[in-house]
Amino acid sequence: MIKQTAIETAENFIEASFPRCASAVLAGSVVRGEATATSDLDIVIFTTCRESYRYSCIKDGWPIEIFVHNYNSYRAFLQSDYERAKPSLAKMIMEGIILKEDGMFKKIKKEAADLLCLGPALWDADTIMKRYFLTDVLDDLSGCKDRAEGVFIVQTLVERLGEFYLRTKGQWIGDSKWLFRALKTYDPHFASKLTDSLEEYYKKNSKAGLIALTYEVLLPYGGRLFAGFSLGQEKHEGGAE
Repeated sequence: MIKQTAIETAENFIEASFPRCASAVLAGSVVRGEATATSDLDIVIFTTCRESYRYSCIKDGWPIEIFVHNYNSYRAFLQSDYERAKPSLAKMIMEGIILKEDGMFKKIKKEAADLLCLGPALWDADTIMKRYFLTDVLDDLSGCKDRAEGVFIVQTLVERLGEFYLRTKGQWIGDSKWLFRALKTYDPHFASKLTDSLEEYYKKNSKAGLIALTYEVLLPYGGRLFAGFSLGQEKHEGGAE
């Protein structure tokens, strides 16, 4: 059987499963021209459902992920995007191919655009806390003598380092490949240095590059942080009243 195009499949799915929906958008890698053999279709739907929900299915050979919202529930997800610095829904709304729309969708798309332009919530006290946690995993890697443990430590280090680098500069982040893409979009040179340091570790078991890069990122914010860090201490000072 010949596999239908992404748009044909998405349109047929909407017609069959959500014929009365107000708006629908096809998003994801197929829209960006980055689809692989395992890519799915991301479809955002606005309808009269009482609460937001999502589910997955297969239609005409395509795996599909469906994100269903009403005209109020999506705002909580945009707010979550802002607070987590991971604009999942906002990007789907902005980049998507419109399959069906009503007058309200233009307003939603503008809200998503405004959010993406605004950028994520700024770090304040979180910078100190994340600096401590980044130092913690940096020390773990520096002292690690077990290759197997080191492989897992490096995974955590890269996630925390990428998050720290982007968030301290007011940038969006992401998980897995999306973290790399966010780094590459904002600073291709840094993304390349981080990738080269990882290759050096995996191929030569050399952690020097990763350690040096982490020190470099921490330096403008005071470097490593251990002594003097506290979390929740003020709640317990002074004893019981």
